[in-house]
Amino acid sequence: MLFYQNILIAVDGSSEAEWAFNKAVEVAKRNDATLSIVNVIDTRSYASVEAYDRSISERAAHYSSKLLEGYKEAAINRGVSHVEVYTEYGSPKTIIPRKLAAKLNVDLIMCGSTGLNAVERFIIGSVSEAIVRHAECDVLVVRTETLPESFEPEVATEQFKQDHQ
Repeated sequence: MLFYQNILIAVDGSSEAEWAFNKAVEVAKRNDATLSIVNVIDTRSYASVEAYDRSISERAAHYSSKLLEGYKEAAINRGVSHVEVYTEYGSPKTIIPRKLAAKLNVDLIMCGSTGLNAVERFIIGSVSEAIVRHAECDVLVVRTETLPESFEPEVATEQFKQDHQ
């Protein structure tokens, strides 16, 4: 296949993910593809904290909902005809390349090379690495180490993060 029909972009609220999102929008437009935007709430990272603060999962779901709403609006405003959003719970390393890719019949997964969880990346490897290793479709990892200094997020701004924490 020379054209992509179903593109999945993984976002986590980081500037690096938004840079990858911007590129995914352009790829989706060129291919007249459906753009599925996903945010995976990694329940492992806050399971122990939730024993003391029950509202953390509600806040994470609210943050994800607002984040995806902003990305969907941005994609539509930039000319993507078909946009879907998904919030999932669990490990992004397995949910993205295995569960969601199959469920959505994805033929391209896009993601940033880095994101919010630097400690986990150092200890057990990055989400993008796991996606490349386990996906059965094409994967495009957007190099974010060279993120232009002039890049300013439009959706996951610092104000957005403060308002939805």
